[in-house]
Amino acid sequence: IVLQANVFVYGNKFYRQIIGGAMGSAFTLTLANIFMWKWEQQTILPKLASHELYGRYIDDVFFTWNESEENVQQVLEAANKFHPNIKLDYHIGKSIPFLDVILTNNNDILSSSIYHKPSAEPLVVSFMSDHPRHVFRNVIQTALMRAARYSSTFEVFNHELRRIRLMLLYNNYPLNYINEQFRRFFLNFMSSSSALLPLIDNENQYSV
Repeated sequence: IVLQANVFVYGNKFYRQIIGGAMGSAFTLTLANIFMWKWEQQTILPKLASHELYGRYIDDVFFTWNESEENVQQVLEAANKFHPNIKLDYHIGKSIPFLDVILTNNNDILSSSIYHKPSAEPLVVSFMSDHPRHVFRNVIQTALMRAARYSSTFEVFNHELRRIRLMLLYNNYPLNYINEQFRRFFLNFMSSSSALLPLIDNENQYSV
């Protein structure tokens, strides 16, 4: 019923979806996870060496491969024959976007940074809008926390700080307000027992 009898109305006409489930449906999500679990157990995981990394979020998959590119292409082409109605796009390279992160192989060291879609505009809630004041503070703190979590090096983290600052200025955030929120962010980490930024003893070291 869920996969072959979804009914909806469009333009005063009834339509029945005969293959697949509705996007956003909780049960469809469960079925998708069940299907992908079986898919990965029979197609990808048996081919991976024990030292390789593998991760999946619903139907987004990432794994490392240290054999030839020809071999991994053969594995992926075979995986796409698992079901006639399911075809997955794949990308092979030393730098791959996975969800909202870019994972990069730097001389056999895996590094991460935030993925920014090329077509994405640098837009957040404008400081000129009539939102409650705490919304603007949360916009900045969330962006900074995301940068700290996803940046695998201080160099990458500092580059992301510059992007955040420019984005906020573009959306009419006052420079003094931005600096104050940056200062609070660093002070919160320096006053905590978190090992996230263990080498920072002064936020001015990484101000941009």
